[in-house]
Amino acid sequence: MDELLSEKEQIDQMRSWWSEYGGYVIGGLGLGIAMLAGFNYYQNSRLDSQLEASALYETLVRHVGSGSLEEAEVVADELAADYASTSYSAQSKLAMARLYMDENRDQDAADVLGELLASDSDDAIKHVARARLARIWLYQGKHQEVVDLLEGQESVAFAPTYNEMLGDAYHALGRIEDAEAAYQAVLLDPMSQGTADQQLVQWKALDLPEPGADEATSEPAVEEPVIPETDDAGEAEESE
Repeated sequence: MDELLSEKEQIDQMRSWWSEYGGYVIGGLGLGIAMLAGFNYYQNSRLDSQLEASALYETLVRHVGSGSLEEAEVVADELAADYASTSYSAQSKLAMARLYMDENRDQDAADVLGELLASDSDDAIKHVARARLARIWLYQGKHQEVVDLLEGQESVAFAPTYNEMLGDAYHALGRIEDAEAAYQAVLLDPMSQGTADQQLVQWKALDLPEPGADEATSEPAVEEPVIPETDDAGEAEESE
């Protein structure tokens, strides 16, 4: 009898506990199921977005390969507007920069690379964009912009490329010692074996003027006194 009463008490306690907390248990289970469903939906949605962006990027690559600038711009704009969070949006800017350069529109190429550098893309893509933008600015004669862009950038893989372009920019700015140091950094970098033309860099280093040579040759020349010219008639009269 005591055992029956004990079991009855236990059942009563369970019923009492369930009546008080059962709603929370059901609610927690429902919330967990909803969160799991939401996570699965997010994952599927993200996968669908990646697949759509990938298909668009393949279309863009075809347009770039065929030189179809207007069609490429439409696809690139769609990637930037609707798939900005994907890596394909950043890669599309690299592709458009190449197409603009093929069309001799170097400023448009520089602008799109600048947009990529200002985005939250990963560092690997940004290093590629930075190197290409620096080459464009060297071509445009914007040497100080190249220095501002590349100085202080740390990348083992891109260091030889950055240092060679810094050397070119320093040379153009008359910073001969800095140019020499930059070229030597390329020549001494083991990574430059596969990323830089060491013979060309060596020639650039040998072609540098002596430090201070530019200043010595830039002094104004002393003007020689101008002797008034006389015509033959005047000389004849004076001789008489």
